[in-house]
Amino acid sequence: MKILLLKPSSLGDVIQTLPVLRLLKRHWPAAQIYWWLDSALAPLLEDDPDLAGVVRFERRRWTRPRHWPEMFRTIRWLREQDFDLIIDLQCLARTALVAWLANGKKLIGLDEVREGARGFYDLAVPRKSFHTHAADWYLAVLPLLGVPLDPPFEWLPQRPAVAADIRRKWPGQPGASRWVALQPGARWRNKRWPAEYFAELVRLLALQHSDLRFVILGDQGDQSLGEIIARAAPERCLNLGGQTSLPEMVEWIRRSDLMITNDTGPMHAAAAMHKPLVALFGPTEPRRTGPYGQLENVVRLDLPCSPCLKSTCHFVQHEECLRALSPAQVLAHIHL
Repeated sequence: MKILLLKPSSLGDVIQTLPVLRLLKRHWPAAQIYWWLDSALAPLLEDDPDLAGVVRFERRRWTRPRHWPEMFRTIRWLREQDFDLIIDLQCLARTALVAWLANGKKLIGLDEVREGARGFYDLAVPRKSFHTHAADWYLAVLPLLGVPLDPPFEWLPQRPAVAADIRRKWPGQPGASRWVALQPGARWRNKRWPAEYFAELVRLLALQHSDLRFVILGDQGDQSLGEIIARAAPERCLNLGGQTSLPEMVEWIRRSDLMITNDTGPMHAAAAMHKPLVALFGPTEPRRTGPYGQLENVVRLDLPCSPCLKSTCHFVQHEECLRALSPAQVLAHIHL
């Protein structure tokens, strides 16, 4: 049996799709499962034990006509695989079109009104309610295929070589220290708790716990946020903004004793590994996209404008949903 999963982005959505992969492979252990994935996220799933391969979606390259032959060759390869089952969990026009062009025997997707994607599917799975968590919505495709929802399973298998590599690349850290991972960035600006608040929280935690060290994660654009935070306790902070690969980021979170994070992809990695976390929410709805299995660890303010589900704040008190959340309030939710 051959299966194609389409969930090219974003990081958090890809992680929340992993239970679908794990349960498909458990039910059909001989199945060859491929994943259509944005090339920037491919390192997360390369060498995954349940995948036969990652089919790279070259999002940036394929916007230029001179690279379209690559795209057509990839689609031709997909058609040649003669997939028995294709599952589109992105449900945008482009993924639905790719899924349809792959010409598998059965195509299933989510009953999502965006861009008319559901018109391509043989079967579309509705969201049970507005507040149904994204991971549960993705899992809802499986009973329709006769695949039982049968936990437990490991979302993100350990990568011992990567874990050893981060110790080699960042040596000399005291073995007795406890690590707190910080994620100050987020794709939406209004999902970012102010870096100055993270810095104050680090200062308070450093005063309370002499053995704590802080690793600041994020991409290249988050490096300046990390610099603000690290100034609160320079000897305790390791600012790795833009310096880790995706697998290294995952292993740093696994290595940590706690993660304090905005609503962003690494938060979902921590939840997937059952890592204790404190998740700071403002404009988004945690019941839909919060840390799966740890919604009790979400910290948010009950304001009339929140959650607005918008990437730009229009409230009279700009970004009040996060700016009014003080470091002292967050500290009260941390147990170390």
